[in-house]
Amino acid sequence: MWVVCRTKVCDCLAAASVTLRRSLSLGATMAKSKFEYVRDFEADDTCLPHCWVVVRLDGRNFHRFAEKHNFAKPNDSRALHLMNKCAQTVMEELEDIVIAYGQSDEYSFVFRRKSNWFKRRASKFMTHVTSQFASSYVFYWREFFKDQPLLYPPGFDGRVVVYPSNQTLKDYLSWRQADCHINNLYNTVFWALVQQSGLTPVQAQERLQVDEVTTKAVKLPAEMEGKKMTVARTRTKPVPSHCDIIGDAFWKDHLEILGEDS
Repeated sequence: MWVVCRTKVCDCLAAASVTLRRSLSLGATMAKSKFEYVRDFEADDTCLPHCWVVVRLDGRNFHRFAEKHNFAKPNDSRALHLMNKCAQTVMEELEDIVIAYGQSDEYSFVFRRKSNWFKRRASKFMTHVTSQFASSYVFYWREFFKDQPLLYPPGFDGRVVVYPSNQTLKDYLSWRQADCHINNLYNTVFWALVQQSGLTPVQAQERLQVDEVTTKAVKLPAEMEGKKMTVARTRTKPVPSHCDIIGDAFWKDHLEILGEDS
């Protein structure tokens, strides 16, 4: 009697299992046919193959952020070192990045030409780099700003640009460093006029708009540290440096960056 009952129970369970599988299969088919059309609205953002993919981050409203957190003017070494640390962290997490260049509140990350990371989807490149960088900024804040509490989290936006050749990539990085030089010279003279000559920020801005202010007019440091920051890979380890990437010397010393197998 026990064997008979046990057999009936097994038969019932088997029948129920078959019915359940059929129902789930039918439901999945119906759901797919009814709702999956929404995937057609997703834009194809695949980056062109065999091209350099650059993700550039910019701080959102960082002038206000710097004022609220008492950044030193014109350049705060704590902020620069923190940006470098964040860039290193991004490169350690995303090994397809071969070089990164930063200034002030921006950083550009270059993915190797043959990268097939996330099937080269621009949205994946941008969101992963931005989220990793922003979270690292908050995580490592206390390491560099020991006496300054983080009053609110910073914001960063990102964009993805594709460059088809080594020369266009080098020109892009040269453009960013030239921009760094111009901005740093302006900011250094501007804050020298404010801090040394006693001008108000408005007066200093007006002076720079109508006059050429030479280095004789204000006392400038012998070597301006600037805001440029480069992080390149040495084998597998990201290494930060302050160097010139406009000239040829850097690229001759780091042939592996633009190499076919980079």
